[in-house]
Amino acid sequence: MKSDNTPAGAGNEDVGLPRNARLGLGLFFLYLLIYAGFVALNAFAAEAMGKPVAAFGGVNFAIVYGMGLIIAAFVLALIYMALCKDIGDAASEGER
Repeated sequence: MKSDNTPAGAGNEDVGLPRNARLGLGLFFLYLLIYAGFVALNAFAAEAMGKPVAAFGGVNFAIVYGMGLIIAAFVLALIYMALCKDIGDAASEGER
């Protein structure tokens, strides 16, 4: 909804919103699957989460997976930002 003080021709800010929302939901569900794997392992294979991972200095798998979740969230956010920026750049070029 445009406000009364919106300049003429300035109502095209939400051109990519439906696509951005789909991208965001897709990345959210991808992260949800990764997180569901973490929860499932904790619920049904707790002994596997306690095993040390030699590649990470013997830290247990739960810590490695948890840190992976944090890193995955950051990477997915960067991917979302890059994809949304590309949409914004394409929309700006179309106005020229």
